[in-house]
Amino acid sequence: MLSTIAIESLKRRKTTAILTLLSITISISLLLCVDIIRTQVKTSFTRTVSGVDLIVGAPSGQLNLLLSSVFNIGTPTKGIEYKSIAALQSNKQVSWLIPLSLGDTHRGFRVVGTTNSFFDHFKYGDMQSLEMAAGSTFTQPLSTVVGADIAKSLGYKVGDKIIISHGLGSVSFNNHDDHPFTISGIVKKTGTPVDKAVYVTLQGLEEAHTGPKHSPTSMLGRKSADKANEHEHEHDEHTKEHAVYNSEAFTPESVSVVMLGLKHRVTALQLQYQINQSKKEPLMAILPGMALAELWQIMGNVESLLLGLSGLIVICALIGLATMLLATMRERYQEIAVLRTIGAGPFTLLLLIQIEAMLLTIVSAALSLGLVAGLMSALKPWLSSTYGLFLSSPLFGQSSVIIILLILGCTYLVSLFPAVAAYRRGLHAGLNANS
Repeated sequence: MLSTIAIESLKRRKTTAILTLLSITISISLLLCVDIIRTQVKTSFTRTVSGVDLIVGAPSGQLNLLLSSVFNIGTPTKGIEYKSIAALQSNKQVSWLIPLSLGDTHRGFRVVGTTNSFFDHFKYGDMQSLEMAAGSTFTQPLSTVVGADIAKSLGYKVGDKIIISHGLGSVSFNNHDDHPFTISGIVKKTGTPVDKAVYVTLQGLEEAHTGPKHSPTSMLGRKSADKANEHEHEHDEHTKEHAVYNSEAFTPESVSVVMLGLKHRVTALQLQYQINQSKKEPLMAILPGMALAELWQIMGNVESLLLGLSGLIVICALIGLATMLLATMRERYQEIAVLRTIGAGPFTLLLLIQIEAMLLTIVSAALSLGLVAGLMSALKPWLSSTYGLFLSSPLFGQSSVIIILLILGCTYLVSLFPAVAAYRRGLHAGLNANS
């Protein structure tokens, strides 16, 4: 009966009730959005690189190795010699290997020397593979593949030539003008550091620094290229380019970092220990997931600040709810008098006001859940392509349930002020009736 009376009372004040309902709905929606984005950003951040089981480099600290290899931040340390790379590649536990050579830039963007295995095996987000928005991967020693942000900001397209510079400064006086690279492909937008990197072949990068290398392996690669070049007249140009160049055939003297994919992920800790204990060459192997989690802990204060601000917004909305109920109390004196006349006690009036407040908050919470779910579903493709935020199910976890319960608890507390006012008014009306 009290619920029915509360609903009818809210209908009589529908304009004020709707505005209050809208205010609380927006506040709860904002808080839920921040909570979802907070948890999903953490998940997406820890999956900036996925599918890579180990990252191996020179001993330089876990975070430094992670930042230089995955985020292209910081200064790369001493490289890894080829004999160590060969030993890793021949290890029975290793399924594939991605070599990365760092230390050059192009107009302020980092240049990464690698092979086509990078585009075959590197994954991000929810195990998503890299895709080409235009062109293809490396087709010749002086090929380059650029990220989506670089292509957009510098206006590059497939076939354009670029010059890389030695060093990591935004301005360099040591440009490799004699070895221009031709853009063979542009990576589709990923929302990760891949978008802001220039990828070149290890062979092209080494030739830019030291000139052509005539090692047996590289000569083998050149002979294969020459054979394929003879075959060019019989095939379409696009097809022949893919057959011409095998980027894995070149043997670099050293690389900065190596990413490893294992046949069985359970052996990651064992192989990490073996690499870290290696006496042939000082090496350091890290687990990307653990390193990313450690890095996130350093950045965790930002999410706490966002959550705190959203909590303050909800508290303000609930205070607005209490203010609305108090402001309408003068209009309800006649209603309270009628209820007292038909036998409603002061405690009944107190419950009535609290039920009204709880009804408004429950409806607002339900509307907020539906609104946030629809909004996140609609924005999911845009968030993943623009910001690298990959929303995974379920959207509403344990933290969302806790937030709703806390809001209901706060509603009960703030509704006590107008409820006590109604209780006192009921007592006053009862005394007047007795007198």
